[in-house]
Amino acid sequence: MNNFKNALRTGTMAVGAWSQLGSANAAEVLVHFGWKNIIIDGEHGAGTLEDWVDISRAIVSAGGTPILRLPDADDAMIKRALDRGFKNFIIPMINTAEHARHVVSAFYYPTRGHRGYAATVVRGSHWGADTAYALQTSDHDLTIMLQCEHIDAVDQIEAICAVDGIDAIFVGPNDLGASAGYLERLDAPEVMALFARIETAANAANMPLATVCSAGRDWADLRALGYRFVAGVSDVAMLAQQASKDLQTALK
Repeated sequence: MNNFKNALRTGTMAVGAWSQLGSANAAEVLVHFGWKNIIIDGEHGAGTLEDWVDISRAIVSAGGTPILRLPDADDAMIKRALDRGFKNFIIPMINTAEHARHVVSAFYYPTRGHRGYAATVVRGSHWGADTAYALQTSDHDLTIMLQCEHIDAVDQIEAICAVDGIDAIFVGPNDLGASAGYLERLDAPEVMALFARIETAANAANMPLATVCSAGRDWADLRALGYRFVAGVSDVAMLAQQASKDLQTALK
């Protein structure tokens, strides 16, 4: 059973933090201090796929849930991450329903999808000790969140939400605002209108929404709007902010 996947369906907003330093120890600290859902940032964060596996081990050992944001929507990267045992995914920059269908297909074995089979030798099936899980159960444990983060995706959002196999639409405010000409001006009315278009379409399709806190939209706002998963703090930001604060105190 995938508890994170189930949480997306319940209506209670789950919260998460970002692992961007590529540090298993930092991710473990976050979990021990209450941040149970940790997004390993493979798009902008440090590390390789094998580093992310080590970070995921630390997260799980501390009682948390690892979520991997992939660097891109490449089939080979999806396959390798699945083979390494990841179950919860964020896939960036999905702008069309056709692309969404192709990406979802990459997560599943034929005939539902086109994922290559190697369950006898990969970590995702306990190195072949549990191939029955790979064949019978693993599909039900996957969480696939597609990022809507470009104005082109907003124009196709109804069609994207209709694609079978998506567990949530993850709104990427920074790139979305930038694509509309509002880089780092996320509280502009024009950007807020784009958010509203996505939210309206997702709600109409009964599609769970996820995002990050951003200018003009804090935790309470996003909870009121019905978001099911919101990621806020990162290991980088917390280290930087605390370092700056302590230095200012020390120099007084």
